[in-house]
Formats: sequence, C-alpha cells, structure tokens
Amino acid sequence: MEDLNVFQQFWYYTSNNFGYILAQFWRHFLVSAYGVLFASIVGVPLGILLEKCRKLAPWVFALANILQTVPALALMAIIMIYLGLGVNTLIVVIFLYSLLPIIRNTYTGMATLDPDVLEAATGMGMTNFQRLRMVEFPLALSVIMGGIRNALVVAVSIGAIGTFISAGGLGDIIVQGTSATNGAGIILAGALPTALMAIIVDVVLGWVEKRFTVSS
Repeated sequence: MEDLNVFQQFWYYTSNNFGYILAQFWRHFLVSAYGVLFASIVGVPLGILLEKCRKLAPWVFALANILQTVPALALMAIIMIYLGLGVNTLIVVIFLYSLLPIIRNTYTGMATLDPDVLEAATGMGMTNFQRLRMVEFPLALSVIMGGIRNALVVAVSIGAIGTFISAGGLGDIIVQGTSATNGAGIILAGALPTALMAIIVDVVLGWVEKRFTVSS
C-alpha cells in the first residue's frame, strides 16, 4: 500500500476489510447507545426530581459540571482501576459524560412549561402523578430528546478513544492507521465511519425531536 495515495489506500483497505469495519461500526454504536441509555434511565427521573425540589438543583448541576471538566482519558484511567480494561469501563465513562445534558434538558423542559396548562390539568382533577404522566412529561419530551441527542453525539466521539482500554470500536482502525507506514488511508477508514455515525445520530434524533415538538 506504500505506493498508493490516501484515497487509494482508503478504498483498498475498505474493500478488503469491509466486514471488519462494519462489525466495529456496530460495536462502536452499541457501546455509545448503552451508555446514553443508562444515563437516560438515571438522568430523566433525576431531572424531573430536581424540578420538583429546586433547592437540590445547584448541587447536582455543580457535580455534573465537575464530571464534564475531567478529560475523558483521565476519567477512563480512573474507572479502569476498578473495572479493568474493556467495554464496561467505556460504557461507564459515556454514562457519566451523558448525565449533564440529559439532566439539564429534562430540568429545563419541565421548568419552562406553561403554568396555565398545568393549572388547567390540576383543575380537571388530575393527581400530581397523572399530571406528570399525561401533561408535563409529554410537553417536555422534545426538550428531553434534545439532551439525549446531544449526549449520543458526544458519546460517539468518546467511543473512539475506547480503543486505548481494549473496548474495540472504530478507534481500533484509527490506531492501526497511526501504527502503519503510510497509514493515512487506514485512519480515514476509521475516521469517516465515526463522523458518519455522529451525523446519522444527529439527523435521526433531530427528526425525532421535531416530531415530538409538533405532537406536543
């Protein structure tokens, strides 16, 4: 491959390793999605709770902001001490990085609802739980989806450095390229699918977000 230019190297590597690239693409996406899914399971209820108990919000947001300031590799190294190498450590890192945008958007979506709508729901005899389930959560869902969308896009980028803890993914291909002589085409074979994944995630979840906005 030494005599080929970058794009020729890219096509040569891709055509000969398409199955491997596809497998790493799927692995990369699943790890990112699992981390964001777990963050959503924790972050959405927590955001709702913070909106109901607003005195707690500054403390929780301060802690989440601290987590965001820690470099991903440093956080990964700390968690690796306890969980070891592999996918579990990467999922936990993505989980922690995804909490802030999900909690913040959930809190914002709940806090900015029209008071007249909430008062009307209460006037109809709804209990607090009924109002939350049938009125507040559906109306805030588009904003919540915006937080999940941002978290998943960031998760895809963090997933690329999972290769340093043997978590696999498209980062493995990028590192192969950096280790090879004239490996720019191999780097491209890992970097382009990573960028494509982020774009697809952003477009698809952006469409979902708009659908919820229209329906609400």
